[in-house]
Amino acid sequence: MSRRILIVVSNVDHYEADPSHPTGLWLSELTHACDTFEQHGLEQTIVSPAGGKSPLEPRSLKFPSYDASARSWHGDPARMALLDDTAAPGQIDSADYDAIYFTGGHAVMFDFPGSAGLQRITREIFERGGVVGAVCHGYCGLLDTTLSDGSHLVAGRKLTGFSWREEVLARVGGLVPYNVEQRMKERGARYSKALLPFASYTVVDGRLVTGQNPGSAKATAAKVAALL
Repeated sequence: MSRRILIVVSNVDHYEADPSHPTGLWLSELTHACDTFEQHGLEQTIVSPAGGKSPLEPRSLKFPSYDASARSWHGDPARMALLDDTAAPGQIDSADYDAIYFTGGHAVMFDFPGSAGLQRITREIFERGGVVGAVCHGYCGLLDTTLSDGSHLVAGRKLTGFSWREEVLARVGGLVPYNVEQRMKERGARYSKALLPFASYTVVDGRLVTGQNPGSAKATAAKVAALL
């Protein structure tokens, strides 16, 4: 049997601080992962906190993120249909999956952390010996995930994710609901980042694999696939 991976996307389409400011899934962070996992023969299922539609971040549809991979997905009605009807956590049996992978986009800051269903799935996969991966803001999905002993999954573990410096450079420091880099450190995570913002940077700590930003998506997915 081939290995199976659960890919997590957001349902949010705007910033709470300014509803006129759109956000959503950063498309290339999904497509680079899906392309890589497909190349490794992994079966994939897309899930979201509420199930149903996952909107796209408009900025991810512009250069340089809107690359061949993203354009191919965006132009394929069958693939885009997968984002119109994602599964909900309650429909997922974690025993069916060997890994979970959190994609990014600022949208995930709003609906990933509060999803008890995603936390349950992540805990069960990890404690069964599976792989947990996240790229860019995807690590927001790990902020409040605890293990059966009550400890945070990220406590004492090395990881990375979108940095506060990158938030400021992206000109959204006043829109985001919290500083996720700081919150991760408060959870006891051993956070690190690339010397240069937006440079590709990945961290592997056992079965936890994280990437810092959209430019890290391919490398992060490759490291997850290698573990599987």
